[in-house]
Amino acid sequence: MYIAMNRFRVVPGFEQAFEDMWKSRQGRLAEVPGYVEFHMLKGPKADDHTLYASHTIWETVEHFQAWTKSEQFRAAHANAGQNRGKVEYLSGPQFEGFEVIISEDKNGVRAADAA
Repeated sequence: MYIAMNRFRVVPGFEQAFEDMWKSRQGRLAEVPGYVEFHMLKGPKADDHTLYASHTIWETVEHFQAWTKSEQFRAAHANAGQNRGKVEYLSGPQFEGFEVIISEDKNGVRAADAA
């Protein structure tokens, strides 16, 4: 399993616009092989930003990489420039990718991933 995250530092006062942008965005992930699930996370507030993270889970890193080269990826990001000025960020998104080495379900059953 592979987890891909983008961290966004949103300037105070633009949180609702950021959340609305994501809520109105057409999802294309389910069309791509290897996709498992997506979460948009809202984190702590600092004086100069509120932290958000998009979080996708993939069967493998190769599935994630294929997504980034897919028509669905291009379509999902085609209108990104239209949001300039609607949301202010401290900097661009920061990508972080993780291979899962251990997972544990709600029953406490652990599994080592075949990474």
